[in-house]
Amino acid sequence: MQKHLIWITGGLLTAPYLIAQTSKPNVIVIYTDDQGTLDMGAYGAPDLYTPNMDKLAAQGVRFSQFYAAPVSSVSRACLLTGQFAKRAGVINNVGTDGLPLAKETIAERLKANGYSTALIGKWHLGSAIENGPNVQGFDYFWGFRGGCVDNYSHFFYWNGPNMHDLWRNEREIFRPGRFFCEESMHEMKSFITDNKHKPFFVYWAVNMPHYPLQPSEKWLEYYAGLPNPRRMYAAFLSTFDDYLGELHGFLAAEGLDKNTILIFQSDNGHSMEVRTFGGGGYCGPYRAAKFSLFEGGIRVPAIISWPGKLPEGESREQLAMNVDWFPTIVELCGLSDENMDVDGQSLLPVILHNRETRHKELHFDYGKQWAVRSGDWKLIANPVDIKENDYRKVLDGEFFLTNIKTDHTEQSDLSSQYPEKVKELMMLRDHYLETVK
Repeated sequence: MQKHLIWITGGLLTAPYLIAQTSKPNVIVIYTDDQGTLDMGAYGAPDLYTPNMDKLAAQGVRFSQFYAAPVSSVSRACLLTGQFAKRAGVINNVGTDGLPLAKETIAERLKANGYSTALIGKWHLGSAIENGPNVQGFDYFWGFRGGCVDNYSHFFYWNGPNMHDLWRNEREIFRPGRFFCEESMHEMKSFITDNKHKPFFVYWAVNMPHYPLQPSEKWLEYYAGLPNPRRMYAAFLSTFDDYLGELHGFLAAEGLDKNTILIFQSDNGHSMEVRTFGGGGYCGPYRAAKFSLFEGGIRVPAIISWPGKLPEGESREQLAMNVDWFPTIVELCGLSDENMDVDGQSLLPVILHNRETRHKELHFDYGKQWAVRSGDWKLIANPVDIKENDYRKVLDGEFFLTNIKTDHTEQSDLSSQYPEKVKELMMLRDHYLETVK
């Protein structure tokens, strides 16, 4: 049996923080799809019933200023590589090609350290077999390779010809009529049962509440008093919450709950697309939605839980991002960070001791839009606002400068008022691009 130490670097702590661990912990990353910034009871959504997400927050640490990319593929590339989008090599949603094979993923690092690894759900980082999960560190893959599927037929319908997209590793399989999330839960249980005698890593890339919204009947009835599109969205999110509760129960029954780290977040902000009835998600005072670098597109719910090992029922306001999970997992699992090429910073000092963020700056890229966040200042280039039914309004002016502390709604462009701050943030961007080269 191995007992490992976790060193907390920086700050005032001079002794190692010992997690009394006789074996490496299991890790499950739960990645929801198009879940809005505040769409959870624990985040203050007044009309949602999400007891199992709320339980996760009660048993862990919840982040209130946590970021991701504004679209699926870019967000997933950042998550798996621990790198900002430009460095990760993905700045748009992808097709057959995707994440560069030379990039190390968190799955590859964990696999090299004795972990069994699985991706259950959505890949969206290259639909070609040669760009799939099995060549990016995942021992097992069950799910779809593209951006979305119908939950019962598992076809991608949006562009002809209609395409079936359900796979087990590199073999196409067929489960007509079976609800995708229910099937994914069966796969989760099966993989964990088969691999519970050694450490495992599961990336559960949930396809909810992404369209098509196909909630269970009981939740449609529960939310009957809500107007659409909120009703459909809420019912679909609560449908997922049931499956999260099933995961909680399964881990407890198997005696794995105390030795399993659960990480939860959304991939990007809520969708305002026509296929999701023009909206339905909730980001409170934050501006815009998915596809935008305003807060509503990139600020997401995020939680980490490890009962008995990490603080419980606490929140953190420090700046953090999905690129931080890679180094955080490496440190929590007591693994070497040798040759680890990430932009992320381990969140353990923040999680354990409420230390200041290690991030001096965050960088975002999506298509022609880019942004730099430094302290409370944020500069967006080629800014785009998102309205109902996916109306994308390109704003006047090349830059939009805001101070998140004084105006978290991002209603006022301060670029003309603070030209020196624009220059300063542009210099950070230029330096970042040089490091990417």
